[in-house]
Amino acid sequence: MSKVYIGLGSNIGDKSENIKQALKLIDQSDHIKIKKVSSLYETEPVGYEDQEWFINATAEIETDLSPEKLLDIFKNIEKIMGREDHIRWGPREIDIDILFYDQMILNTPNLIIPHPRLHERAFVLVPLAEIAEDFVHPIMNKTVSELLKELKSQKAVRYKN
Repeated sequence: MSKVYIGLGSNIGDKSENIKQALKLIDQSDHIKIKKVSSLYETEPVGYEDQEWFINATAEIETDLSPEKLLDIFKNIEKIMGREDHIRWGPREIDIDILFYDQMILNTPNLIIPHPRLHERAFVLVPLAEIAEDFVHPIMNKTVSELLKELKSQKAVRYKN
């Protein structure tokens, strides 16, 4: 079984409920076991800023699926929950990202692991540090808590629950 860290975000509809619903759908897979879930955080949008604030969380899961199969499941859950891509980094019912997959380094046209921008994003690092502060980034060779301390972003992240 592989240890995987994922990020979840929503800024359309009942955002907190969307995160909980996505976790329920993830948990229904015979090949995925949710081990830990962070608190929910209210976060300022990044990239495309003219939109509602997000609710973000992270989770630790175990899986026997390949990263590509796991991504397929996540994309299907996003589709089931009504996600439609219109604007890069724009509004969405749910977004599920693979942040880390064990210590794997992967770069394909469809998937990059570790997530290429996680070290720049407070909305990822704050909830991730809550559940995996000592996890070491396989490329940067720094813990999640070290990455959070070095973060330059001024985007707001507020504890939600």
